[in-house]
Amino acid sequence: MAFKIGLLGLGTVGTGTAEILLDTSGRNTLLNEIKIERVGVRSLDKPREVELPAGTLTTDLETLVTNPEIDIVVELLGGLEPARSLILKAIANGKHIVTANKAVIARHGDEIYTAANKAGVYVLIEAAVGGGIPIIKPLKQSLGVNRIQSLIGIVNGTTNYILTQMSALGVDFQEVLAEAQQLGYAEADPTADVDGLDAADKIAILASIAFGGRINREDILCEGIREINATDINYANNLGFVIKLLAIAKTNLEPDPSLQVRVHPTLVPKTHPLANVNEVYNAVLVQGEPLGQVMFFGPGAGKGATASAVASDIINIVGILKSNGNTKTLDPLLSLTHSDFCKLTPTEAIETRFYARFLCRDVPGVIGHLGTCFGKHNVSLESVVQIGFRNKLAEIVVVTHDVIEGDFRQALAEIKNSDTIDSIPSILRVL
Repeated sequence: MAFKIGLLGLGTVGTGTAEILLDTSGRNTLLNEIKIERVGVRSLDKPREVELPAGTLTTDLETLVTNPEIDIVVELLGGLEPARSLILKAIANGKHIVTANKAVIARHGDEIYTAANKAGVYVLIEAAVGGGIPIIKPLKQSLGVNRIQSLIGIVNGTTNYILTQMSALGVDFQEVLAEAQQLGYAEADPTADVDGLDAADKIAILASIAFGGRINREDILCEGIREINATDINYANNLGFVIKLLAIAKTNLEPDPSLQVRVHPTLVPKTHPLANVNEVYNAVLVQGEPLGQVMFFGPGAGKGATASAVASDIINIVGILKSNGNTKTLDPLLSLTHSDFCKLTPTEAIETRFYARFLCRDVPGVIGHLGTCFGKHNVSLESVVQIGFRNKLAEIVVVTHDVIEGDFRQALAEIKNSDTIDSIPSILRVL
């Protein structure tokens, strides 16, 4: 008996997935029991990199997801629609789902998983986060007995490449972005990547699995890298840091148990495991009890890496169907059955360190004035360094200890109104 696949999309990842399913030599033997029944595409005329049997391609996506011959629908269209509607229709027709679509899962996962659990079908998403890095299944299974305390990840290869190049070459954001677009690392419209939206989708998914509750994607603090410049990268380097776009989820026990979920550029100590994750690579550092720390590292995108994760999800489902038949009882180690939403920590209550760069008028006592304003708002300073002068203004860099964000912002508001402060060009969080 062959298990039949309906593949939605034959772009880069779809092509890679088809190549794996068609070339099974030396791979898991379960691949020999899988047949690509239909492949849904937008146009039949476009040249293809993979040779498929005649009659496999179709532009009728709705008929594909309702085809009674198909066991598993593999959604690789990307975007929110028609992906969401097609996934839900496939579920309603009893199809298991494999997808690499982080946006649709992060924003509509509540609806999709509710429908899947009711229908008794799986929705597997290993390829949605970290490309070929195995992280979803380990969180569900290998690390399942741990109390997860934090997830900290570099989960967007485009921004990591840009920041790596800015650091290596000492150039500003726009220059490296243009290069990344020429190389194909960044889209013509890079908004989802450089504004942190892609990373926020991914940390929403990881946090939901790690902390056993659904995440409201719209409540995630999300800041991108457009304002990062060579000046701050240089100062960070001199202070012993590199700047990375981090996706963070961590428990917050006081004063009220909640979960911090946030994405923002961050000063990372050079001694930290994530500091040397460069170029387009991704990594996720998991802290749990009793395990301690473990890091997952590898290619975070690309044809081969993502297709590997997609095909692995397919054989996971095929293995279950082969062993258990078409039972509607889901394996709790593969399914996602929680329905409650996690309580997220408000931004103003987050506790973290900060880096801030001030341009000050060169008058006596300006550093003391900064210290007084911060102290008044319970902001403890780790270091205050006058770097030099810029356009006849004294340039001062401050790094705080762990502080409550609301207190820090109140201090900044008072400092901004001071006659001694010309501007605050940069404010960044510190890991």
